[in-house]
Amino acid sequence: MNVGRTERGFREEGDAAALGDSGVVCNDSAVASKPAAAQRLHDLARLRRVRDRIDREYAHPLDVETLARGESMSAGHLSRRFRAAYGESPYAYLMTRRVERAMALLRRGDLSVTEVCFTVGCSSLGTFSSRFTELVGVPPSVYQRQATRATAGMPSCVAKRVTKPVRNREAPANDPRVA
Repeated sequence: MNVGRTERGFREEGDAAALGDSGVVCNDSAVASKPAAAQRLHDLARLRRVRDRIDREYAHPLDVETLARGESMSAGHLSRRFRAAYGESPYAYLMTRRVERAMALLRRGDLSVTEVCFTVGCSSLGTFSSRFTELVGVPPSVYQRQATRATAGMPSCVAKRVTKPVRNREAPANDPRVA
């Protein structure tokens, strides 16, 4: 039986099966899987570029709309895809990078909390302090006092690893049996 192709390559009967190059009827999902996989890789590359841009430009004013526009995506689509790929929203990732950098600057001890806030790209001291406290567990001023003593004499690469922020909801629960 010779079935003719339409312009899109589907059988004229209108179902979702397609004719392969050999003229054999193929399952549409097998034909569509390669473009879907290619699209997924393309989307992941775009998300990686967004993440890299956040890592590079964390100290600049960035918002989800600007990041999305740079990749020709809507802000909502970028947020959904970014969260699916990395487990957190672009804004949460940006604030985590800013807090990590702020932690390093506070450990140095030569800048005030306000100066650190603006150096890492935050425009509101209140928002910065709230987010810092949420991620680190203590306010920035307390962290600065404690960290300069705790990391004294420690190489900066080790101090960075040891003091990396962990979200409170991700922190391991203390075992009540351990004394």
